[in-house]
Amino acid sequence: MRARALRAAAIDTDPAQALSAAAARFAADWGALWPAGDSVGLAVSGGPDSLAMLVLAHHAMPGQFEVATVDHGLRPQAADEAAMVARLCARLGIEHRTIKLDLAGGAAVQERARNARYAALAAWLRERNLAALVTGHHADDQAETLVMRFNRGAGVRGLAGMRPSATVPGDPGLPLLRPLLGWRRAELRAVVEQAGLTACDDPSNRDTRFERARIRAELAAAGWIDPAALAISAQHLAEADEAIEWAADGEMGKVEWSEAVCAYAPAAPRAVRLRVLERIVAQISDASPRGRDFARWLDALESGGVATLGGVRGDGRRLPWHFTIARPHRVTPPETP
Repeated sequence: MRARALRAAAIDTDPAQALSAAAARFAADWGALWPAGDSVGLAVSGGPDSLAMLVLAHHAMPGQFEVATVDHGLRPQAADEAAMVARLCARLGIEHRTIKLDLAGGAAVQERARNARYAALAAWLRERNLAALVTGHHADDQAETLVMRFNRGAGVRGLAGMRPSATVPGDPGLPLLRPLLGWRRAELRAVVEQAGLTACDDPSNRDTRFERARIRAELAAAGWIDPAALAISAQHLAEADEAIEWAADGEMGKVEWSEAVCAYAPAAPRAVRLRVLERIVAQISDASPRGRDFARWLDALESGGVATLGGVRGDGRRLPWHFTIARPHRVTPPETP
């Protein structure tokens, strides 16, 4: 009995066995997420999460992906980190591209870096004829996102968090895949160790000037919070969001369109009404108002008022509500003496 237990423990702690099991798990996750099998592009920074994704993909789907590393030009160490990923890919026989950006520091640097990164990666995907972008977001990232959005008063759509399958921000024609949302950060670090690799460390991940870093530190300090459970809650909210979208599809059948006017007599719950208003604005205007602005607009219409949002004038004084293109404000020049 003791010998069997020792053998089992040896198997459990054997890096090759553990890595093989992790690769099999990743292969199952990947097959469910991307059954088409078309070649994709992995965004790999050299940090533990994306490095683990590279290792797992190499074991589970060799020859089906290329890798890109973005150097934002914000840290001198970033060039060395990109070079490390490039060397690893060369050793594994994987096509790699380092994308160099030239961003300035200052206000909203993380948001600007994110936007520039996705734009550069989208251009790389199209150049290389790759079908989708794959990122290493995991369950702990999902939990952080959920808490951040709770703190901002987000609605159901925002609280649904990151989806396993979405589109690249700023480029809705390109799929964005997140196969690791069911994995914990510690599991991914273990994969890197089992592969005998050393991941890079980005100090900005611990810089509490940034909201996500503050949330990450607070979640780590609060032992009673289970990030995996928060990620599951985000999945439940994603399912609720899909149900609201389905109901909005049916409610849109009550919207009547003419050349210059749209009429809508709301009968659905408030969450569905909000989605209908979003679709009305999207069809009339090019504007993209925030969710809270739609909520205030709906409040005004439900109170029997007239209000404008995103270039669309809504008239709620009687049913059905009427929506038209808002007239531009006319500026009267001052009279000359």
